[in-house]
Amino acid sequence: MATHGTEIDLRAIVNGAGLLAAGANVIMQLARPGVGYGVAESRVESGRLFDHPIKRTRTTLSYLAVAMLGSPEDKAAYRAAVTVAHRQVFSTPDSPVRYSAMDPKLQLWVAACLYRGFEDVQTALGGAMTEAEAAEIYRRSHTLGTTLQVRESMWPRDREAFQRYWDAEMTHVHIDDTVREHLRHLVELSYLPRAVGAPLAAFNTFVTTGFLPPEFRDQMHLRWDARGQRRFDRLMRTIGTVSRRQPAALRTFPFNYLLWDVRQRIRKGRPLI
Repeated sequence: MATHGTEIDLRAIVNGAGLLAAGANVIMQLARPGVGYGVAESRVESGRLFDHPIKRTRTTLSYLAVAMLGSPEDKAAYRAAVTVAHRQVFSTPDSPVRYSAMDPKLQLWVAACLYRGFEDVQTALGGAMTEAEAAEIYRRSHTLGTTLQVRESMWPRDREAFQRYWDAEMTHVHIDDTVREHLRHLVELSYLPRAVGAPLAAFNTFVTTGFLPPEFRDQMHLRWDARGQRRFDRLMRTIGTVSRRQPAALRTFPFNYLLWDVRQRIRKGRPLI
């Protein structure tokens, strides 16, 4: 990991192999009912994953690329674009829970899940960090929220404070039948054309289940055992070994490409999301 003093090259943790944990991270985010129903009931048709899987995946991964690797100008442009969409996502009188995609507390939860995902991927792939490196990466991860409406002061002060925040927020986690059904389509890839989704469904279910913390796994009614954990650990160690031997440009793909794409869109005046 490249460092200079306490300065961390965030490309060291923005790893393309982390996409294996994407499904688990979405489940964690949507396990907060306000987020889950905001996605399940979204009226922004162009941003719905099941209707536009390629576009939605691109915009989500582009957000991560901008939040972690982008310049202040990149972040400002992407924040403005996402805000336009988020202003259209809010509960109606018929919604079982009240929510707004502009709620900074819900956005903080999403950002916290993204950070937790980076941490879990780093651990699973066997990437060793010193305490100083881990603390600096955590501090700079506030951009996962501040690239939206989260104020930097809302980001827990350090990793210990983050753990206290996480433990407290876990009391609000609940996946009901409606959100669970929505997420099962994500896990089983049933929203993709059958020729694409069917061959990958079992593998995606396996890695998604493996990356989920037990509390989320239980709420999704996903089975897991010690044998599955051993298989998962072996697979992740192998992927981590291969990943660490790759050139930085290849290891960071597709996030480096997506950041380039965002900058091209900004330069040409094309939509970002």
